[in-house]
Amino acid sequence: MAQTSTAAAPGLKEGIAGLYDESSGVWESIWGDHMHHGFYDAGEAASMSDHRRAQIRMIEEALAFAAVPADPSVSMLADDAAKKPKSVVDVGCGIGGSSRYLAKKYGAQCYGITLSSVQAARGNALASEQGLSDKVSFKVADALEQPFPDGQFDLVWSMESGEHMPDKRKFVSELARVAAPGARIIIVTWCHRDLEPSEDSLKPDELNLLKRICDAYYLPDWCSPSDYVKIAESLSLEDIRTADWSENVAPFWPAVIKSALTWKGLTSLLRSGTV
Repeated sequence: MAQTSTAAAPGLKEGIAGLYDESSGVWESIWGDHMHHGFYDAGEAASMSDHRRAQIRMIEEALAFAAVPADPSVSMLADDAAKKPKSVVDVGCGIGGSSRYLAKKYGAQCYGITLSSVQAARGNALASEQGLSDKVSFKVADALEQPFPDGQFDLVWSMESGEHMPDKRKFVSELARVAAPGARIIIVTWCHRDLEPSEDSLKPDELNLLKRICDAYYLPDWCSPSDYVKIAESLSLEDIRTADWSENVAPFWPAVIKSALTWKGLTSLLRSGTV
């Protein structure tokens, strides 16, 4: 997996932190608690009002894909009960929407980390408002140097943060390090397509498109799902599975753009200086 000068550029962490310090309030007003894509049935047309529900579905689809129990409130087999997460790390937590959701769903102890001090403070404030301060906490920390001991968590969660990581192997290695034996590691992240056997790089128009996205969102080079699989295999992780949800998230952006074009959305963007 090639890394370029973008990945090693000085100030990458500062750029990411600054981006989310400045923009998180806007995205909260438009997206809500969850700063990630929504999940739709392939070909489904998204309406302006349902993207927040689709974001919750994204969480549930990720849990189902990893065979984490769907409904802990009903009677479970002993095997399923053992899979119920009790300790969770939310790597690249945003304002903590996933952590609060998982804490409410499972009663789990959740710890979120982000590079943004604004996000960490907002996440802790929302946890307090929702009576979750004893279950959920957030701090500023680097995902590539997590401030946790080995083997602490039985669910390691990364929802759309891997694309910010300049060293994908170190990123996955840290997720594996803090995972307890038998834990589930869930990575939902932006990837480029797998290369064909005859290719040694993406096409020029694909590279140009990705560069524009990287420049806008402080992203280092992307990698493919097969790159992640190779990393996971090299770390001796087991039961490695991938899925391409591109068609399932495609309807999300039109719905969000429509919501941003409401009066509330436009005034939020203007206040932030985003437009």
